Amino acid sequence: MALSKKILSPLHTSLLSFSNRIVMAPMNRRRAMNGVPSDAMVNYYGQRASAGLIITDNTAIAANAIGYLNTPGIYNSQQRESWKKVIEAVHKRNGKIFVQLVHTGRIGHPLNHKDRMPLVAPSDYAANETILTSEGTYLPMPKPKVLSFEDTQELVQLFIHSAKNAMELGFDGVEIHAAHGFLIDQFLNPKSNNRTDSYGGNITNRSRFLMEIMEGVQASIGKERTGVRLSPFAEINGLSTYNEEFEAHQYITDELSKMDILYIHLSNIGSKENYSISTNYIQEVRKRFKNLLIVTGGYSPKSAEITLRNNLADLIGFGKPYISNPDLVERIRHNAPLAIPNKDTFYHGGENGYIDYPVLYDNDKLP
Repeated sequence: MALSKKILSPLHTSLLSFSNRIVMAPMNRRRAMNGVPSDAMVNYYGQRASAGLIITDNTAIAANAIGYLNTPGIYNSQQRESWKKVIEAVHKRNGKIFVQLVHTGRIGHPLNHKDRMPLVAPSDYAANETILTSEGTYLPMPKPKVLSFEDTQELVQLFIHSAKNAMELGFDGVEIHAAHGFLIDQFLNPKSNNRTDSYGGNITNRSRFLMEIMEGVQASIGKERTGVRLSPFAEINGLSTYNEEFEAHQYITDELSKMDILYIHLSNIGSKENYSISTNYIQEVRKRFKNLLIVTGGYSPKSAEITLRNNLADLIGFGKPYISNPDLVERIRHNAPLAIPNKDTFYHGGENGYIDYPVLYDNDKLP
């Protein structure tokens, strides 16, 4: 008799129940015109609600927190009302959905901000990247404005305020985006942070911004509603690896474990094709962090199952497979082949390549 698939088994915490171990990973699909979640997004998330957990597109906490065009926000009433429709669509199908909160920092361009507000960052290093702007052209990301000590503390409060708003809307929880070279990651990395105040220098100081956010968020919405995404060793959005990064992330993991938050989400992506987080590092996090661990990036249903059975993670995130397989859970259940996504429709546009991928198994009609 074949073993049942662990990836399809439920997972329970004292507050939340996940129907399986499959996570729809956060992907910035850029379908939110003017930062407002669209009707297509309601359909998109609803189609994929059979995932054990959905984590939304990265969602801006302020008008100048946006990096890429047409990414959603949660900082005005129109955005929040639209998110309610998304939440309702997922909950109607008994799904769970966390919002991922982000400030992109130096990743962006003033042309993509209301009133052309400047980019901000811990230090005045530009990202050395280009970005599509509202004028339809790709331009270099300019040098950011350095955040003052007071600015930094205000942003901590803005993350906390946004998390409270998210829970009032009905989200099941919040993931803080501390990965992929965005603002929090810019504080963590000494190659983008040369501050001399209490937010710069050693890893205790460089991680202070993250820890103040996490402490405030979990105190405000509950530790079992709070997660964080990290991307150690990734080379992305102008950031690269640095000496003692392994030791730095050991410290970060230990501090997050003390807070007793729900999960750490390790993102296994980067600019290099051969980039991956080593099994040794994942084991190190597993040893140091006592709660749930999500790993995302390059997993197939088979490798995900092996990872779970080897107790390297509690849940597995899927990104690209969820673009083209709204019924991913059932395809995994029935060992069905996975559809290949069309890279040309990953970003921007309307319904094409977004909500028109066919399903083999209609979740609404399954017994």
